[in-house]
Amino acid sequence: MSVPIYPGRGTGRTSLVTGGAGFVGSHLVEHLLDLGDEVVVLDDLSTGSARNLAGVADNPRLTMIHGSILNPTTVGQAMRSCDRVFHLAAAVGVKLIVEQPLRGLRINIHGTENVLTAAIEHQASVLLVSTSEVYGKNTADRLREDSDRVLGDPLLSRWTYAGAKGIDEAFAKAYCDQEGLDVSIVRLFNTVGPRQTGRYGMVLPNLVGQALRNQPLTVFGDGRQTRCFSAVEDVVPAMVAIERDPRARGEAYNLGGAREISILDLAHEIIRTLDSRSTVELVPYERAYAPGFEDMRRRVPDNTKAHALVGYEPHTSLTSTIMRVAADLLSRERLGSDAMPLAGAATFRGVV
Repeated sequence: MSVPIYPGRGTGRTSLVTGGAGFVGSHLVEHLLDLGDEVVVLDDLSTGSARNLAGVADNPRLTMIHGSILNPTTVGQAMRSCDRVFHLAAAVGVKLIVEQPLRGLRINIHGTENVLTAAIEHQASVLLVSTSEVYGKNTADRLREDSDRVLGDPLLSRWTYAGAKGIDEAFAKAYCDQEGLDVSIVRLFNTVGPRQTGRYGMVLPNLVGQALRNQPLTVFGDGRQTRCFSAVEDVVPAMVAIERDPRARGEAYNLGGAREISILDLAHEIIRTLDSRSTVELVPYERAYAPGFEDMRRRVPDNTKAHALVGYEPHTSLTSTIMRVAADLLSRERLGSDAMPLAGAATFRGVV
């Protein structure tokens, strides 16, 4: 499998990755180690897993810290020797946000401010990893970075994640303009790949898991809502390249897939790709979440800005991603659940 190469390979720097034991974070950690970085991971393992870092646990350039971004002392200690920060730690997933909105708000707002404040103190640059959720219900043909945000009722927990991540971006921009923080922002669009779990409502691993078990694939609503799925191996190198480029300071960049597909069509494609005997079952949102739940009907990124800056071009096919996710889920099933640590897997040390 070819890996996209962007300007900035061979960094040789010391990087902190908050949320580095998560799905995207663990792929980023591996990529940074391949580039020659010293890497520090800060993760409370609430949604991430030490298993995700098992393949690099013995790398002498990796330091892993078990702790929360809600603790300013922990964040400061983790950042002490780092000259750049990739901030991915967040409460993510529709299911988690709807069920635990207060936790999500605290982590996504207070935690991010702790990271930005520490970065100022330690003179570290920051890549803030945000989300396409910030665009809310905007159904524009192509969402540009300056597109309007269209959010629902702030009293509905569905919109707390989008609201919090928008505040994160505003914090980052304010720290850049007023405090001189070297910070850039990426907005990820439905990033998928191995190690992603369906535990918190992530659609692709949920559907792939059901197809592997020949169970009905549960598609919410009428299934005609569309998304553009981006492969993690396409996104991660672009994130690093954007962080390194001085032109990105104070700017936001979309990183999304090139192919728009409805969730209903995605379910059928998964069934065909995996030769599954599954059928598709439409499930009302009210049954899946709560009365009044809203979803975005369409979310299509305009990647022009990231392409112009670092040459970002999504190239991994959805079929390839489905097969890799299926292989990963089967492997994890054989090895045991994520909650069950493997012998020799990554070990996190605590920070007081």
